[in-house]
Amino acid sequence: MPEDQSSSLPVLGRRIVRCRRCPRLVEWREQAAARPPRRFEGDQYWARPLPGFGDPAARLIVIGLAPAAHGGNRTGRVFTGDRSGDWLYASLHRAGFANQARSERRGDGLRLRAAYVTAVNRCPPPGNRPTPAERDNCLPYLVEELRLLKRAKVLVALGSFAWEGALRALRGLEQEIPRPKPRFGHGAEAPIGGYVLVGCYHPSQQNTFTGRLTEAMLDDLFARARQLADGQRSSQS
Repeated sequence: MPEDQSSSLPVLGRRIVRCRRCPRLVEWREQAAARPPRRFEGDQYWARPLPGFGDPAARLIVIGLAPAAHGGNRTGRVFTGDRSGDWLYASLHRAGFANQARSERRGDGLRLRAAYVTAVNRCPPPGNRPTPAERDNCLPYLVEELRLLKRAKVLVALGSFAWEGALRALRGLEQEIPRPKPRFGHGAEAPIGGYVLVGCYHPSQQNTFTGRLTEAMLDDLFARARQLADGQRSSQS
């Protein structure tokens, strides 16, 4: 295994990009690229699995479900090219974790500071529903990212699927999971080993259009994540 984490993440990224473990997901991601909606006709799709993106010295790791078929699967960067990503990176920018508010494509100048964004699954699943086997095929990549991101203190799980995936990845790192198992909720916090796992509603249109998740809620959560990443465990009164 490479010795230096900054050189190991690119090596891991190349392994992820070559992955073809899940035939159903390979077919789906390539089909999305071959038959794009009219608004994306002419775009050259990435159509490969997505590694994480961000600062190798990250103290915060944001974990999503999977790339969107016409978002990250098109642009080649996780949470990029769709409305969920617009919300996520704008909030990370307001919290001081990103140098700009938008993530449009690879090479657009976006840089993350002390933050890293990844997902449980690296290919878009039909209906945003990976099977348990597809989740488990991908999970070792998340375990390895956590192992390499040695300064990380806070994991923000976007949605219940990411929460469960984060718990499984932490178990893969031989971290002791509390009993009873921590339950997902927006703003839920679970100290696990050297990490704090924080729950956040996913910034999907289903949540943002209905008002279940607002910009203020997302900003408050990342402000809290910054507190935790800086070593301040107690909540503000």
